[in-house]
Amino acid sequence: MADMRITSRNARFQQWQAMLSNRTKRQRLKQFLVQGVRPINCARAHGWSFDALVYNAETRLSNWARDTLANVDCEHVAMSAELMAELGEKSEQVPELLAVVNMPVDGLSSIDIGPDFLGVVFDRPGSPGNIGTLVRSADAFGADTVIIAGHAADPYDPLSIRASTGSVFAVPIVQAGSPADVVARFRAIQIVGTDEHAETDLADVDFSRPTLIVVGNETAGLSRQWRELVHTMARIPMLGTASSLNAATAGSIVLYEAKRQRH
Repeated sequence: MADMRITSRNARFQQWQAMLSNRTKRQRLKQFLVQGVRPINCARAHGWSFDALVYNAETRLSNWARDTLANVDCEHVAMSAELMAELGEKSEQVPELLAVVNMPVDGLSSIDIGPDFLGVVFDRPGSPGNIGTLVRSADAFGADTVIIAGHAADPYDPLSIRASTGSVFAVPIVQAGSPADVVARFRAIQIVGTDEHAETDLADVDFSRPTLIVVGNETAGLSRQWRELVHTMARIPMLGTASSLNAATAGSIVLYEAKRQRH
């Protein structure tokens, strides 16, 4: 079953271990590590390219793990349980299977803007967990893409993968530079920003039109450049003592409102 076996912390193991915490390593290799039944199944279902499947050589594999190994065309690596535990990070149990997945080639030009287009931009997110949460909501509410704009956390960080529960493989994620670059691609459709002090209530925005939603950084909100470029700023009416919402939560509510209006 195995194309190779790893029982020591050799160069290959160290490379995979570095992917867990080193964004530069992930970006240079254009690969990232994935664990868990649902995320690996989602990657398979959506046609992502696998570089390797790494399995625990010291346990009886489940039917799912054996099926995955039998049906995914990539390198198969048998690894000791001790090393698998290290790659499994904070898992309570030693993972039986890990996937090394290749990053797709992304870019704003790859996004198809149809008559029902719904996309979301996350402006300079600092938390990979928030990226994963917003991607999960984008998947749930039918968004076509998530754009990570500016200097931001990595959507392929393990925290983002876990928070998305596999949705990173279902929703195209594009990493972009300046707001001007993004707006140049979407100049023909409505762009809606979010801000707690906006005058327009969320329910008063017409989301039946092709729309790009922009969610600001967790601490600073939308950048000045984004505020100047969006067509409409909308607020989520709130009660109680909370002065603001978590950025991913706010984006999720806006996506839900768009889905509600469309269906």
